[in-house]
Amino acid sequence: MRLTDFWERLEQSFGSVYARSIAADHAFTELGGRTIDAAIAQGVETATIWRAVVAAYPDRVPVRLR
Repeated sequence: MRLTDFWERLEQSFGSVYARSIAADHAFTELGGRTIDAAIAQGVETATIWRAVVAAYPDRVPVRLR
């Protein structure tokens, strides 16, 4: 998954402001306690990060974006 696709999916699921807040502030267990921003900076694949988002927020992510 390209980084631009990742951000589009995150913003479609949470809105642009809340998506950026989640990326900066939420530490995901599935990412070893890292935030999205930290995981991206450390080279984690965006598909792996997206799976962590879906696992943490299954009710927020539309089925078509999973």
